[in-house]
Formats: sequence, structure tokens, C-alpha cells
Amino acid sequence: MTAVLTYCGHSNWINAIAWSPDGRHIASASCDKTVQVWEIGTRVSPHRAGIYDGHTRWVETVAWSPDGSTIASGGNDATVHVWNEATQDTIFVYRGHTFGVNSLTWSPDGARIASCSWDRVVRIWDVATGKTVLTYRGHSAYVNTIAWSPDGTCIASAGKDNTVKIWDASTGKTLLTYRGHAGLVYDVAWSPDGTRIASAGKDKTVQVWWAR
Repeated sequence: MTAVLTYCGHSNWINAIAWSPDGRHIASASCDKTVQVWEIGTRVSPHRAGIYDGHTRWVETVAWSPDGSTIASGGNDATVHVWNEATQDTIFVYRGHTFGVNSLTWSPDGARIASCSWDRVVRIWDVATGKTVLTYRGHSAYVNTIAWSPDGTCIASAGKDNTVKIWDASTGKTLLTYRGHAGLVYDVAWSPDGTRIASAGKDKTVQVWWAR
């Protein structure tokens, strides 16, 4: 098969992409320190809808708010930026991590953002105020990935300590630790009903297990 559309605009490699909730745009995060937003729609030729250049080092991760109006991006400058998709204006810059931000995720209600870092910490931020509301320190090595449960009550996080942690998004209490992988865990994903987790590791396996 051949690509339907090809978007070329970054000057360095691309680390992450995310579809907007309505499926009309894609955001791409790059080592050129920018996030670029591309209009999909029914266009035959590529169309760049905007460029966000608020980061000072390469951008590792990007995620749309549930309502599609706002984008959060995290980078190797140890910051999380929250910005308006339509205007590319910065709303907040969250500072608290001491190393690069690897992954971030919005809560289902759009009120909070969770971010993880090489500093071994997961932080939950209040979107309205930009303040840290919870700091999770359950991992013994850097945290590579996080995912919010569909009902918003729990977060799954995983990383270089070879574990997946399930913890309460309100209290930070660790509810479950999964040690089935033999190496770094690269990614985690909740099932739509929130009862299972799929995790992908450096050990070349995808593992599915009960999260409740």
C-alpha cells in the first residue's frame, strides 16, 4: 500500500504523533523543538495548520485535550507546555520535572494532565492552575510511559525498572505492581472497559493482564 498523504515540515526526526479527537488534525512532535499541526479533512495535498515553538529542546510527546481545543507537549527541556491549538498561544508551562518528559496523558474529563520523566517521577497537574496536585514516586528507574484509565480513577505507568504500576490517580497509592517483563517496558494501554492492561517491552513481548 502507498500513503494517502505525506506531511513534510519538520527539520529533524519526529518522536510522537497524535490525532485530534474529531479526526481532522494530527499533531507531530519533533527533535527540531517544534510541534506541528496538520489539517487532514478531505485535502488531497498536505496542509500545515500551525507550528508551536515554545520548547527549548526537542519535543518527546504530544497529546490533545478531550475536547480538542488544547494540546499538551512535553520535551527534553523538562517542561510540559499547554497551548491553544487554534492560535498556538501558550496557556501554561509546567515546571517540576528535573529531566526530560517522556510521555503525558490527559484525564478523561480534561481537568488534569499526568506526565512522566527520566527523573523517575510521575506528576499530575491541574490544567486550570498549572500546579502540581500529586507526585508519584513508585518507580525505581526512569518512567517511560503512562496511561489514564477510561474511568479516570487510576493511572498505569511503566519504565526501566521493568514493572508496570497501577495507582490511584487521586491519592498516589500503588494498587498493583506487575513484574512480568524481563526488560524495559516501552508502552502501556488500557482496555476500553478498564479491566485489563496491555504492555509492550524490550523483551519482545506484548503482555495482557488483569488490572483490577
